[in-house]
Amino acid sequence: MSGKLRLAEGEMARTACARALLRVGVDEETGEVLSRAVLAQRVGWCADLVAGMVATLIGEHWNTVDVQVLASGVDAGGRRLPSNAWMALRRLGWAVTAPVGVRVNDRIVRMAQEQAGRALRSAAWRADVTAGVLATWPADPRKRTPAEWDQVRAAIPGGEHLPASIIKGRTRQAATFAKVNGRLPVDVFELEGTPRIGRMLLLAACDRQQATIERCDTDPGRALLRLQLPTRPDPRGYRDWTWVACRITLPSTVPASAVLHLPTLRVTDGMVRADLAYTHPVPKAARTGHTVAVGVDWGLNTLLSAGALRLHHSGRIAALGAGGQFRAAGILAKQHRLRRQSERLHAKADTYQRLIGGRPDEQLSAKHGLLVGEIRHVSARRQNLNDALAWAAARWTVDQAIAARATVIYLEDLRSMEAKGMGRTLNTRLSQQVRGKISDRIRHLAAETGIAVVTVPARNTSKHCPQCLAPLRHCKAPDRPATSGWKWATCPNQSCRWQGDRDHGAWRRIAARGLTHQAKTVTDKTTGAMVIRTVVDTLEASAVITPTTTVKASRRDRSKTGPTRHKPTRPAPRRRRAPSPTRPHGRAGKRPEGHAPTDRRLPRAAHRHQDVNTISTPTTTGHRPRGAALGAGFHLHAHASPPRWETIPETPSDSGSLS
Repeated sequence: MSGKLRLAEGEMARTACARALLRVGVDEETGEVLSRAVLAQRVGWCADLVAGMVATLIGEHWNTVDVQVLASGVDAGGRRLPSNAWMALRRLGWAVTAPVGVRVNDRIVRMAQEQAGRALRSAAWRADVTAGVLATWPADPRKRTPAEWDQVRAAIPGGEHLPASIIKGRTRQAATFAKVNGRLPVDVFELEGTPRIGRMLLLAACDRQQATIERCDTDPGRALLRLQLPTRPDPRGYRDWTWVACRITLPSTVPASAVLHLPTLRVTDGMVRADLAYTHPVPKAARTGHTVAVGVDWGLNTLLSAGALRLHHSGRIAALGAGGQFRAAGILAKQHRLRRQSERLHAKADTYQRLIGGRPDEQLSAKHGLLVGEIRHVSARRQNLNDALAWAAARWTVDQAIAARATVIYLEDLRSMEAKGMGRTLNTRLSQQVRGKISDRIRHLAAETGIAVVTVPARNTSKHCPQCLAPLRHCKAPDRPATSGWKWATCPNQSCRWQGDRDHGAWRRIAARGLTHQAKTVTDKTTGAMVIRTVVDTLEASAVITPTTTVKASRRDRSKTGPTRHKPTRPAPRRRRAPSPTRPHGRAGKRPEGHAPTDRRLPRAAHRHQDVNTISTPTTTGHRPRGAALGAGFHLHAHASPPRWETIPETPSDSGSLS
């Protein structure tokens, strides 16, 4: 850590992460400048050493007993285990050594123990969920009865608030295992197997003897990272480790007053990427006491619908504007195309795998390898698209709250929503929603401005009227009668008669429910997120929005009392609806107003356009002039007197006369 964070009243410390890239390094012992490829090679050597020790440590303790001991938080003597994973493993006596013939310092061992400890701690929650599902195995795994749901929730710690989709996912996983092996798994460790070890360096577990990071004094947007790296893949002694200095360009999202922490290094595509953690002060988000709130409703093509409400001192709730929508139909359609492409590639890869059948075939193996690479490429595109969509939707939502000066964002809680019963295509599109990512990004961005994010139960938010809580009637939108679906909602209550988009009614209901249930907001112990778990009927009855009073225009009696006024079939042109004002006659005579100015300062322009924009006086009896080919002035029947210029001789116009 560089520096110390100071907090003012009403502030709290917030730790975030930013991505950076290590482009070059300098070997401090030899002064050699390390290129990007050489730096990635040396970091990769160190990451391989750490990954090997992590795999050994996890393989030794990947069982129920050891994971439960680590998750209990106390050692054999009853003392509380440290929060750092590497210190907890050392307290329990779970040691690890480097490979034979390789010399590493104690900080490298710390990184291995920290990574292994985090993986083992994360397995404890999955082990509890799987144990509860296996202990209360239902008669029909595809559909539980209400009594079986109560049993499985009671068997899982904190299961009363656990989303049903997680329990169903673990049930399907165990049912697949039973179908293949003819029996249920013993625990999650048999069901999942040893996790894959990532190649990374958790420098946060080290001290100044292994790595340091400091901001540059001259440029706060840069930082200097120093760490020890091996000079060969199998260092034989401490002389094979040297200090390497790397300059990091900090992203613009890192404040100048933030405290930097040692990053996590990863080698990806021949480049060293750093996940840089930093801590900075932010306004403290309040749990209650909100008067202006933004409600957010989830949709399919219209991914988000949001708007603001105000809670007055009298208890009246009023809407602030009509709200807005975040449409992502194009991005979701592209995501759907990539999913179908990935399914076709997986089907081809499975076919080649069956054709190979354990027999060595170079051609089939080469084709299978190409398909695997293409699958990886498509998966990366889908992941990048989801990340971009999540950040864009979260940024839009937080900007709505900032513009409305809201202090809280109420999100519809759809964790238990499953894609079923709505057709194959719609089920697939619903299952691809990135709601979890969007919620996390919204909390991340809202914390920077001190805006609280609270999840609200989604029961009947689209069913009841936001102004009288009467059941709504859904129909097709009046402006889109050919579009399938029931996007429009009308209230059958004669005293209310509210109507609008059902998503706009839903965000009103969500925000009103959140404002009236502020006292029921709690903080989840596992995730730290604010949530309203239950809906109280007495509070729900007051979650109605008072309609905005509008001044109706007075209607006069328009009944017919006389004959209809005759309107000419050919009205005057737009350019002139009133006659020209009278002007004193000058020496040049009077002419109608046309395109050319009549100022004496531009006589040539007036003379040049005189014959073009007007026509001459007819001399033939019965002749009705129809205008000119290039323009007829301001009217077809306007005639001009011949100009009389004293200072300018009569010269023929370059455009010619039309008479």
